[in-house]
Amino acid sequence: MKVLVIGNGGREHALAWKLAQGQRVSQVYVAPGNGGTLRDARLKNVALTNPHELADWAEANKIALTVVGPEAPLAAGVVDIFRGRGLRIFGPTKAAAQLESSKAFAKDFMARHGIPTARYQTFSDANAAHAYVNEQGAPIVIKADGLAAGKGVVVAMTLEEAHAAIDMILRDNSLGVTHNVEGARVVIEQFLQGEEASFIVISDGVNVQALATSQDHKRLLDGDEGPNTGGMGAYSPAPVVTPNVHAKAMHEIIGPTIAGMAKDGVPFTGFLYAGLMIDAEGRPYTIEFNARLGDPETQPILMRLKSDLFELLYAATDGRLMEQELAWDRRAALGVVLAAHGYPMNPRKGDVISGLPDDQDDAMVFHAGTAANDKGQLVSNGGRVLCATALGESVRVAQQRAYELLEPIRFDGVQYRKDIGHRAISRK
Repeated sequence: MKVLVIGNGGREHALAWKLAQGQRVSQVYVAPGNGGTLRDARLKNVALTNPHELADWAEANKIALTVVGPEAPLAAGVVDIFRGRGLRIFGPTKAAAQLESSKAFAKDFMARHGIPTARYQTFSDANAAHAYVNEQGAPIVIKADGLAAGKGVVVAMTLEEAHAAIDMILRDNSLGVTHNVEGARVVIEQFLQGEEASFIVISDGVNVQALATSQDHKRLLDGDEGPNTGGMGAYSPAPVVTPNVHAKAMHEIIGPTIAGMAKDGVPFTGFLYAGLMIDAEGRPYTIEFNARLGDPETQPILMRLKSDLFELLYAATDGRLMEQELAWDRRAALGVVLAAHGYPMNPRKGDVISGLPDDQDDAMVFHAGTAANDKGQLVSNGGRVLCATALGESVRVAQQRAYELLEPIRFDGVQYRKDIGHRAISRK
């Protein structure tokens, strides 16, 4: 069977890599793909991004299953378009994807269905937002109501930072937010203390299976300092998600979300990502929803997955998710992101990449922002360029192997953190 993966990042490279291992899979296409999917003999890039053109191509090429990686095509309604043509596709509809594409929708949904989250208010008027921040004080969280490639959230530790974030979102849009139909809006939230974790599940609209837990590092610099990014590295499992926290997340957050979406007439099918804040008493709160797999969490999670991903997602599109069993490698996995010069605000493109190690079953460099230039050289083509990912008997061993994997890689201006996994290691 032929499979199509929509997207061009590290998450999509990992999805295509894993789907290509499926017993019934004959070919995996990636649209548009990147320099890594271009170099893999088992994968083929397709130079398309328009949802309607992708549906035409999938129909003409008899694609058995399409898997959507990033949030933008979901928010644009690619799942609705494919389903309207009778094509099998895994992901949420445009209406269900509002859990990610609109922070205001998600917060109102959680309030309506009693899902634990931070107190909040939504504003379109900058003066009113500034007044609210002055009234609440800092620290406080400022979120853009729209898609912003993981950079639309500012955790403001001072009032000055909060006011600057409001202006960036509502006045000059320097964060590059894709606003929703309501126009520029900002969600201002209570600051929650605790430790973050990524809790990702698969849903067929009714049933849910949890993926292995993970945790990512959002800040650019070691010690969780510097600006927020789309993620500088991740590891799985996340020790902070104890069995008790896992049970609470499923019972208090995931279950009510899937049931609530169905009750509201927008059943959620696809990957549902709940960003959790776990407080000192082990209580999880929802800080965000994503309507797809996380990046870079996908890379270590899929490296640990032993089940056939194609069979899992194919069954989910038929409402047969619970017929599938998820099997996991007992080892930990850790991925380190290598980012471009100027990331996250002004990443430079076109730097030649060299020194890539050979792929291994338990150690892979997944490509994100890469492409081939007119000389056939592999070059940087985005903010997050590569993710060196490895398995190990513990998070510490996986960390050591991932850093050994990236050591020979070279490109001008490369930046990466030296401490990915430090939270898990410090808990031992």
